[in-house]
Amino acid sequence: MNISYTKRILAICAYLGFGVYALAGSVTRADTPNAAADEELRQRVTAALHSDPYFYDQHVNVSVEKGVVVLRGFVASEWDLRDALRIAGKAAGDSRVIDDLSIQLGGRR
Repeated sequence: MNISYTKRILAICAYLGFGVYALAGSVTRADTPNAAADEELRQRVTAALHSDPYFYDQHVNVSVEKGVVVLRGFVASEWDLRDALRIAGKAAGDSRVIDDLSIQLGGRR
């Protein structure tokens, strides 16, 4: 096997996110341990939204993808939207929070 060919394969695997063990036949991705961290972050943000006494969280879904928090669903006002982002940002710490929320004026709780 040519050394430059091996370096190319390693570079491609690194670019695709596979660990070094991918060359040995393992299908384990390098970001697998992050799944547990993502789930813990999702639970932390969801709990923070739910525990706030002034925010109605029934229509807000939280997901975490590679350490990035995504809020989906709808809220009843601009104030609720800002409140959701504030609460999620505080619970997420250094993690990025993406707003994919809609405002449904006149929405009912």
